[in-house]
Amino acid sequence: MLTREDIFKHAKEKYGTSPDYPFKKFPNYAVLRHTTNRKWYGLVMNVFPEKLGLDGKEEIDILNLKCPPELIGGLRNGQNILPGYHMDKEHWISFVLDRTDPKGEIYNSIEQSFNLTK
Repeated sequence: MLTREDIFKHAKEKYGTSPDYPFKKFPNYAVLRHTTNRKWYGLVMNVFPEKLGLDGKEEIDILNLKCPPELIGGLRNGQNILPGYHMDKEHWISFVLDRTDPKGEIYNSIEQSFNLTK
């Protein structure tokens, strides 16, 4: 299981970035952004599964990342990789963190998102 803390640690070690929390209404929504151009490369949110078309009653953490449109269709699986929640669904995907293997494709996807938003 991957946690938001795992994501934040990875972002700090690999990119030198720390999350910021710009939304007063959503104090747990954490933005990962470039230090130079301030563009987002990731967004960690806590949402109810029903918002994503999933079963469950407890809030879950998701990570939104930018992705090349030609790859999105092959990545989305309806379980742990979904259309970007509250983002442009042609360019963003959402990972359900508690269903994602930390040694799997998520860290590669973070790097891809980081490079796409430079």
